[in-house]
Amino acid sequence: MDSLLSGAEGGLFWAVWLPAFFALAGAAVGSFLNVCIARIPEGLSIVSPGSRCPHCGHPICYRDNIPVIAYLLLRGKCRDCRRRISPRYLLVEILTAALAWFLFRKFGLTPAFFAVFVFICALIVVTFIDLDQQIIPHVITLSGIPIFSLLAVLFMGLSAVDAFLGVMIGAGILYFVAVYYEALTGREGMGGGDVNLLAMLGAFLGWKSLLFILLVSSLLGAVVGVAIILIKG
Repeated sequence: MDSLLSGAEGGLFWAVWLPAFFALAGAAVGSFLNVCIARIPEGLSIVSPGSRCPHCGHPICYRDNIPVIAYLLLRGKCRDCRRRISPRYLLVEILTAALAWFLFRKFGLTPAFFAVFVFICALIVVTFIDLDQQIIPHVITLSGIPIFSLLAVLFMGLSAVDAFLGVMIGAGILYFVAVYYEALTGREGMGGGDVNLLAMLGAFLGWKSLLFILLVSSLLGAVVGVAIILIKG
């Protein structure tokens, strides 16, 4: 074991093999995230039963559950009913594998690595559920606020005050915008899920980073809006 952690072999272990292991583990986590994306909006258990085809409901055997590889070998189709499986499954697995590899290279085998990885996994699930169902599940955002506040304070060097202000400012700003928009237009512009999501972001990133995110998002939104107007003439 000592030879793996020192000298040329040790360098190879830390630079290549361990990051590769975490990339593979990340792909496996991505497979689980796909289960969460499919089941949480339906109020189903994310633990049991095992993975099934979203079309025919046939249980997926272990060989067809290998992240990334199984999807490519089956050409994105169910082995039983031959109907096409959404490429989202492949995308999430590759994305999570790449993130695990990148975060390990950045943070190493530290608590910060696991904290950031769990946070990003939660964002991946929320993002794809929102894209598929146009909802942001409260079960993730509301539980994420205390969990990610604690992780940020314990492992990311964020003060408890910054985390608290991040939650308050995140929720407060978006809630004010939502109330003002509804009063101005007479219709709801955003739901409580958006408010909770921004509060969760503030809990982990702190209020300063949150304000930067809001500024960049506003600028990007303005650029896209102007581009659409110019394209439409």
